[in-house]
Amino acid sequence: MAVLSVNPSTGEIRPLDVEETTPAQVDEVCALAARAAADLAARPLTWRSEMLRSMASELETDGPQLVTVADQETALGRPRLEGELRRTCFQLRFFADVVADGMFLAASIDHAQDSPMGPLPDLRRVKTPLGVVGVFGSSNFPFAFSVPGGDTASALAAGCSVVVKAHPAHPATSAATFAALARGADLCGAPAGTVNLIFGLAAGTALVESPHVGAVGFTGSVSAGRALWQLANARPNPIPFYGELGAANPLVVTVGAARQRAEEIGKGFAGSMTLGAGQFCTKPGLLFVPTGGDGDSLVHALVGALGGLGGFTMLSEGIAEHFWSGVESIRSVSSVRPLVDGTPNDGTGASARLFEVGADDFVAGEATALREECFGPAALVVRYATNDELLRAILCAEKSLTFSVFAATDDPDAAWLVELGASRSGRVIADGYPTGVGVSWSMQHGGPWPATTASGSTSVGAASIERWLRPVTYQSMPDELLPDILREANPTGVPRRVDGAFSL
Repeated sequence: MAVLSVNPSTGEIRPLDVEETTPAQVDEVCALAARAAADLAARPLTWRSEMLRSMASELETDGPQLVTVADQETALGRPRLEGELRRTCFQLRFFADVVADGMFLAASIDHAQDSPMGPLPDLRRVKTPLGVVGVFGSSNFPFAFSVPGGDTASALAAGCSVVVKAHPAHPATSAATFAALARGADLCGAPAGTVNLIFGLAAGTALVESPHVGAVGFTGSVSAGRALWQLANARPNPIPFYGELGAANPLVVTVGAARQRAEEIGKGFAGSMTLGAGQFCTKPGLLFVPTGGDGDSLVHALVGALGGLGGFTMLSEGIAEHFWSGVESIRSVSSVRPLVDGTPNDGTGASARLFEVGADDFVAGEATALREECFGPAALVVRYATNDELLRAILCAEKSLTFSVFAATDDPDAAWLVELGASRSGRVIADGYPTGVGVSWSMQHGGPWPATTASGSTSVGAASIERWLRPVTYQSMPDELLPDILREANPTGVPRRVDGAFSL
């Protein structure tokens, strides 16, 4: 079956010169990737770093064309897509630096010694690549979280080969970005099968089930992620499945902050919840606001800001339909009051939606739909009268990727809210909006279920490389049989912990 590319703005459907990948073809691709993985794992870190930089350069060379194709498939606009492509190229070069640093390998040596436990043998530990990584890109970031995105970059940095399942919302963009990556790999003499691309729903299932695949990275909905996660765990040899799913991402405004900055926070929240038509996994979907005049002023400013916005074009009809279904679920809860409620969706068109509910009603049994992510330009305001009400409501909300706290100077409520947020999310934000993530050494983009399937990992930042590695200890091994980084002479030059102390 031919793969179809759809323009969400015009509805134009264009068949591509590519067919959906059959399960048998997926097996062939994964077998080739497995052979490449063995080669990649043996190559020097300097070569691996060079390949990532080469891929970034090839993406930049094709930049104008890539942005044009992506805009036709996403309607995200050239400025947004140009910025996203810059971020994607930066991400590849950032991981090139992570590779060159070498500390991600966590190499350590303990020479044979006597201890209170008795004699200990020579022990040397290092992390090694998992092999083939399957990647499922997301719909909302056709560059940064898709074929050339973070999962691909971090897996290649770890020394793995990659098989990417193209997202059906932007298949032409996927093919075009893959061509740039493959060209960058070829220019460095990478083995065939280093990067691979497959298409189709059946191909995605076959990818997770392939015996050649050692781990999977996924960004998408809770329902799709759960289904693939179950497949990964139902295999004869279960594999790690790192799913970044969905979250409502609470934003709490204290009494003091509402008193000081009601209008500012209301307008800022409107911009954050509708950025990119609300199609961010980090969109704040729950806004906790105190009752009383100051809270009313904040909500009034929020409603006014949303009222001044036009309509949005969503990424696909399927995403728009899912958004409308989520809005209907919120509206069906009897205690909910609509504050901004436009006309029904029309194709891929959508408008901002805002609803309000009291804290006690939010925790009521019938209100489960209010606690789930609604992917798109919608949010729920939860009004609380006391800190006890606020605490009960937050504890009733689902755990999330982010937790934002707006507090006043020397606010007595700031400390306990920050502590609570840290127990329920992967990133706690002070006086700021969570939309968007930065690629850095300290970024955490993950969280407890249902935000992710593995709360101890991140899908953004330097630490994301750790998902595609496993540790191995070599005991009493002759020096000539050790990996270079564990040999006494350490030809790699990468710092190691030797007998408890960092050393070259």
